[in-house]
Amino acid sequence: MSRPLDTLLAAVAPVIWGSTYIVTSQMLPPGYPLTDAVLRALPAGLLLLAITRTLPPRRWLGKLAVLGALNFAIFWAALFVSAYRLPGGLAATLGAVQPLLVLLLARLLLETPIRPLGLLAAVAGLGGVALLLLGPGARLDGLGAAAALLGALSMAAGVVLTRKWHPPVPALTFTAWQLTAGGLLLLPAALLFEPALPPLTAVNVAGFIWLGLFGAALTYFLWFRGIARLGPAGVTGLGFLSPLTAVLLGWAVLGEALAPVQLLGAAVVLGSVRLSGLAARPVALPAGARAA
Repeated sequence: MSRPLDTLLAAVAPVIWGSTYIVTSQMLPPGYPLTDAVLRALPAGLLLLAITRTLPPRRWLGKLAVLGALNFAIFWAALFVSAYRLPGGLAATLGAVQPLLVLLLARLLLETPIRPLGLLAAVAGLGGVALLLLGPGARLDGLGAAAALLGALSMAAGVVLTRKWHPPVPALTFTAWQLTAGGLLLLPAALLFEPALPPLTAVNVAGFIWLGLFGAALTYFLWFRGIARLGPAGVTGLGFLSPLTAVLLGWAVLGEALAPVQLLGAAVVLGSVRLSGLAARPVALPAGARAA
């Protein structure tokens, strides 16, 4: 499959993830971040396990626990806390430091060189997302901001280690293992620290189905597949599409105002995604040159 098509499929994931903020605030019962995360991860993981019918070998349990914690347990718990406590645009802006963290962690853990164009794309994308934030009504909550930053760090580490530790199994199987591990890690905390859910409405159920089936099972299969095929640098810039989607949904669905500076931010975000893709392309060897 061609690299542009691999990139397009990977981009579907952050676009759908951008709906997390509006679905959480408008469709889920408020005040259950850990339970929300469990119900997003565990059913999706078990569904994919039933499809793949492949259990992880014992030697992989430790690594899966780490990956499940970074990519899902810590990240999603932090994500839902920030989504409840911050406007979607602000939560997404703070989370947009993730591509910069991925570049640094990939350099440390994978010895991947930091290309100037990739660094420029990450900084430009962060600036673009900040411009998207400059709309009316933005407010800062300390706990929500800390949760958003923790989530960005957790997912950045998860992206890099997913590439470093990818087992010789299909992406769908690897996704099933990680989702299940993350859900199982979250379950005791949700039971211990949060009360039982109230009776769910049809809107609540629809929100959980969307986040689990599309926002977890489908998107993380595409995301992990993208990491395996394109590398961390090849997918991390696509993450800027998530806050862009969040802001556009707030405008289209909730009637939130879009100022001209936010439209400029949207253009900068799209430009940074393009730059990131160019920076992640393999460097072609000169004609007649041989790899060492």
